[in-house]
Amino acid sequence: MNIHLKVWRQKQKGDSGKLVSYDVETDEGSSFLEMLDILNEQLVAKGEDSVSFDHDCREGICGMCSLSINGIPHGPDGATTVCQLHMRRFKDGDTLVVEPWRSRAFPVVKDLVVDRGAFDRIIQAGGFITSRTGSAVEANVHPIPKPIADYAMDAASCIGCGACVAACPNSSAMLFTAAKVSHMNSLPQGKAEKDKRTLAMVDRMDAEGFGNCTNYGECQGVCPKEIKLDVIAQLNRDYAVAKTKKFLGAAI
Repeated sequence: MNIHLKVWRQKQKGDSGKLVSYDVETDEGSSFLEMLDILNEQLVAKGEDSVSFDHDCREGICGMCSLSINGIPHGPDGATTVCQLHMRRFKDGDTLVVEPWRSRAFPVVKDLVVDRGAFDRIIQAGGFITSRTGSAVEANVHPIPKPIADYAMDAASCIGCGACVAACPNSSAMLFTAAKVSHMNSLPQGKAEKDKRTLAMVDRMDAEGFGNCTNYGECQGVCPKEIKLDVIAQLNRDYAVAKTKKFLGAAI
C-alpha cells in the first residue's frame, strides 16, 4: 500500500518547522512506527536526514511514541498507542499528517520529538512515598477494599505519554497529575503525605505552564490506558481539603 505522509520537520528547539511530504510503500501488517522506519531507510539511502521520533518498548507500555496523526494523539483508534497502531487501519493512497504533541509545556526538540521533562518534574514534586516501606509484605496486612484497590491500579496504569495534554484545548495536565496523585492518595501507604503531595504536585503542574481543566473530556478520549475523569474529581477534592488545612494552619 502507498501512503502519502506530511511529516513535521524541525531541526532543533526554537527553529521554525514545516510539514514535508513523503510517499511510502508499506505493508498493511506493519505498525505505524515500522512504517516510519521504512521511511527513514528511504531517506538514509538518499543521503537525507532521517525523521526523529520517540520510541522504546513498542508494546504500548513505555508511553514514548508521542505522535499526533491527522490531529489525533496516538491516531484514530481508541485505547491504543502509536506503536500498537497498524497500517491496516488506513487505506491505500491515504494522506496522513504526522505531528509532535502541541503544547507550550512540551517544546519540540527535533522533528517529532518533544521534551516531556515537565512530567518528570511533577513526579519529583511529590509522586513518591518517603516513609520506609521495607520489603514486600503479605498482601492482606493492609486490608484494602477491592473497589479501592482496583481504582488505584487503574490510576497507576498511566504511562505518562502526554496524549491528554496534546488533546486538551487548554493543554491541561490534569489527567496525568490526577492519576499520579489519586493512585497514591487512595492507598494506606500514601495517606501519610496525602495533603503535602497534592499541593506540591498541583503547584508544580501550574508552574510548568500547563493550562487549566475545563472538563472538555478530550483527555479521557485519547488516553491509551482509558483513565477516567474520576481521578480529576478526586484530585480537586483532595486539593480543596489540603488547601483548607493549610489556610487554617493545620498540620499537613
